[in-house]
Amino acid sequence: MSAVSDRLPVFPWDKLEPYKATAAGHPDGIVDLSVGTPVDPVPDLIQKALVAAADSPGYPTVWGTPALRDAITGWAERRLGGRDLTHRHVLPIVGSKELVAWLPTQLGLGPDDTVAYPRLAYPTYEVGARLARARYVAYDDPTQLDPAGLKLLWLNSPSNPTGRVLAEEELARIVAWAREHGVLVVSDECYLELGWEADPVSVLHPDVNGGSYDGVVAVHSLSKRSNLAGYRAAFLVGDPAVLGPLLEIRKHGGMMTSAPTQAAVVAALSDDAHVREQRERYAARRATLREALLAHGFRIEHSEASLYLWATRDESCWETVAHLADRGILVAPGDFYGPAGARFVRVALTATDDRIDAAAARLRNRP
Repeated sequence: MSAVSDRLPVFPWDKLEPYKATAAGHPDGIVDLSVGTPVDPVPDLIQKALVAAADSPGYPTVWGTPALRDAITGWAERRLGGRDLTHRHVLPIVGSKELVAWLPTQLGLGPDDTVAYPRLAYPTYEVGARLARARYVAYDDPTQLDPAGLKLLWLNSPSNPTGRVLAEEELARIVAWAREHGVLVVSDECYLELGWEADPVSVLHPDVNGGSYDGVVAVHSLSKRSNLAGYRAAFLVGDPAVLGPLLEIRKHGGMMTSAPTQAAVVAALSDDAHVREQRERYAARRATLREALLAHGFRIEHSEASLYLWATRDESCWETVAHLADRGILVAPGDFYGPAGARFVRVALTATDDRIDAAAARLRNRP
């Protein structure tokens, strides 16, 4: 039973528990800016769609309802600039994390294959490679990688944890290089609608992919943009030659989104107003936290998009975590995302307005 778990690293968040206990001891309570889980209400129109579909006694399909597929293609064309998308270009998934973790296995990768991901990255990219027993490598510039045996190239723009955004020209260069070497590009774009100082571009845009989806897949989630983390609602858009076999595998595995969730996603993707409202909330929280962190002596790098501020005091990330925990603020240590993050912390914007204000007040009180 331990054969699979033995391939995996220690679950990183377990290491944060002592600091969480310290932060929870603050007289005014903890301000948890670590995990990045949404705290604002699910928009009313989405809740109503979920309730209206609650009487769903039959099994849902893995591919989703035609209405769901229409909603995904329509949104991807309207918001991402995709062209000529059909139902064959989309695939619902049960939240994006399960896809990231199991994609190398579902692609049939193994010990002779390599998975590549950014130097600073969501740790599940590596976990997915480990689960498949594939090799894995972190990169600064993927076009400098040895393409021999490289089968899966993860992109992540906007980045978790840094908030860095890859420019359109950079994305186009990477896609062209990957195609030249027969490497599948999967772009994790879950924070794409949360650009602050940059306008993120999808690999689905024709200026990036040249009007072809060959060898290109984008991953999108409703967890952040619509506060649906609890619904486990996400989807893929891209190359039908990749998504078709994945659909068949996922049918056999029963990896289906619930029928009420599918109805909720249709409502979420058909409305842009709630996304604008949520962006405004996050923008205000970002401004408050950014000013307070800078006043406390932090330096912030990148962070031009996403739900995080990538901050440093030019010391060990764990020293910073302890420093903030003593003030009742819990953040994520940068080394969760790779050795290159050892002197940074990731500060999430996902707390209520009053908790964000509390954190800012504690930071402004410098001692």
